Amino acid sequence: MIDFKDTKIAFISKSIADLKKASTLYRVMGNAGLTKISKAMTQFATYIRFPINWAVKPTIYSQFVGGETIEECLPTVSRNAEYKVKSILDYSVEGTESDEGIATALEETLKSIENAAQNPHIPFAVFKPTAFTRAEILTKVSAGDELTEKEKIEAQQFKERIRTLCRKAHELDIPILIDAEESWNQSFIDDTVDEMMQEYNREKAIVFNTWQMYRHDRLAHLEQTYQKALAGGYFIGAKFVRGAYMEKERERAQKMGYPSPICKNKQETDKSYDAALRFAFAHRDKFSVFAGTHNEKSVLLLADLIQSENIAFDNSQFWFSQLFGMSDNISFNMARAGYNVAKYLPYGPVKFVLPYLFRRAEENTSVKGQTGRELQLIRTEIKRRKSED
Repeated sequence: MIDFKDTKIAFISKSIADLKKASTLYRVMGNAGLTKISKAMTQFATYIRFPINWAVKPTIYSQFVGGETIEECLPTVSRNAEYKVKSILDYSVEGTESDEGIATALEETLKSIENAAQNPHIPFAVFKPTAFTRAEILTKVSAGDELTEKEKIEAQQFKERIRTLCRKAHELDIPILIDAEESWNQSFIDDTVDEMMQEYNREKAIVFNTWQMYRHDRLAHLEQTYQKALAGGYFIGAKFVRGAYMEKERERAQKMGYPSPICKNKQETDKSYDAALRFAFAHRDKFSVFAGTHNEKSVLLLADLIQSENIAFDNSQFWFSQLFGMSDNISFNMARAGYNVAKYLPYGPVKFVLPYLFRRAEENTSVKGQTGRELQLIRTEIKRRKSED
């Protein structure tokens, strides 16, 4: 039986100084007021071009981000690998809609695919679709709105950029995870990823789409994807997450007067997530499963399913993943038990990674019990080490 309370294994890669710093950070994030003030001050400092690296980099940045470049991440990749935990390098620069920003993101993502192909400790590449076009294009195409000639060209360019990345991943035999976005941007992404799966998943799953299971329509969409893959003779890469934009989704639905796409409550989301795992596992002749979750029950569900069918724990069709800086009690204990585990390791220049960092801070403030759980585990381990001295 896997013990997620085993803090000796959970924090085996961390020094006592690392743990004390994380403890302070999680204490601050547990205070919603302080988190809001810190965010406002950081945004203002960025706006007036006040240097913030000195404050951000040694604190929240080093807790949740691997470094500014691929090279800066490599020591963390090696350290994780010592304990059988793999890493996935995620270029987490968001919202750069300029041609220059898009070109940089494309170049950086291609570089990350090539780097993964050369490093046995990096089993996947990943990208956010919003890095490769203006959000407005995704929204308009997803809504079925009429496009201007210029917008049609932009939509086509988006598809070609995604194809470039998937082709490179296929050539180098590196599975590529395509993150999900807000519901009003997702349809165009889903259609594009379906095309890529049809093209590049002929022998096995190389291209992975992401299903945000807090959306109540995703289970039906997953089943439709399965039917398409059956008819088209290709494999499905399925990454499952609960979802990252809950407040934003509900606010927009209320403001624009349409029904919220989000499940009524956490229990419904949990049910939906676990049903997706069960469905994909039942149809594993077509699916490869990447379970991105910090929920211990969902992790154990998939682990039990794998065990119940006498499938090797390290079968490459099944992966578990958590974000760097969070839920080490899941990642390191699962890896020690022999399962495939990969930490999402974001990287990028401090000022460009701020939106990602604010989401992590807010998520830890709003997700019920997340900060408290992390803090409790860290304190337990600090106490355990002191008792050994």
